[in-house]
Amino acid sequence: MRVGLVGAGPWAERTHAPALDGHDGAVFAGVWARRGEAAQALADRYGVPAHTGDDGLDALLDACDAVAFAVPPDVQAPLVARAARAGRHVLLDKPVATDPAAAREAADAVARAGVASLVFCTMRYAEGPRDWLAEQAAKGGWFTGRTHWLGSLYAADSDSPYAASPWRRAKGGLWDLGPHALAALVPVLGDVTEVTAVRGPADAVHLVLRHAGGASSTVTLTLSAPARAQGVGLEFAGDEGTVSLDATWDAVPSFVAAVDALAQSARTGRAHDCDIRFGLRLTEVLAAAEAQLG
Repeated sequence: MRVGLVGAGPWAERTHAPALDGHDGAVFAGVWARRGEAAQALADRYGVPAHTGDDGLDALLDACDAVAFAVPPDVQAPLVARAARAGRHVLLDKPVATDPAAAREAADAVARAGVASLVFCTMRYAEGPRDWLAEQAAKGGWFTGRTHWLGSLYAADSDSPYAASPWRRAKGGLWDLGPHALAALVPVLGDVTEVTAVRGPADAVHLVLRHAGGASSTVTLTLSAPARAQGVGLEFAGDEGTVSLDATWDAVPSFVAAVDALAQSARTGRAHDCDIRFGLRLTEVLAAAEAQLG
């Protein structure tokens, strides 16, 4: 599979590009970005073509079978629709969009084109967490769950390159980390049928969720935690007691696994559990929470 990369920021530079370059079963087909100098710098590092502008996007689409996206969500959605209309499989970043209508338009374009799609919710592809979630989903009988995703991008001593992202600054932990949290809870507890959202300090948000299977869960999200408080926790309680995830994961091998999953979905025609329709559902839930926050 020839995979083109849309985006040349820190996430593309640190995760997508090295994963595509090191993937034994994929060809890194080139880079497109709105900023031509950024596209050229990243492409030169891996010896692939660089593209920019509208004609450049067409050239990238002509040169690949699938497109991986590493751009802000509301930039991503119309580009995904364009790639799908060109018959290209799509590997999206999360969230698909922050506007449900834009996410739905992209999902509809993918469905009409009949192409494969995946949303890169990292832990759904990381070997340890992925297998652990499948194990808990198979058990059933869960009464409740809870998760926290505490990032420290905006802590006083943070030097994260992602802190400069305008869309993260505007949308906070709800939209940046919320898809990860929901992508962990929903496979085990079922779809979200009700959400209540409350603000905490800085960009912190607390969610209380009711799930289709009857269970409830709680979620805490922020990008502004003190550095010593950052971390991820995930726990389920039910018929078999309480279980918690004790694992860390690396984004690059997770992205390699996501490319494999996209190729399998394209080959078999079977939709992945974390496809664009699932990504649309995540956008709908997060938008409902955001509306409550005002």
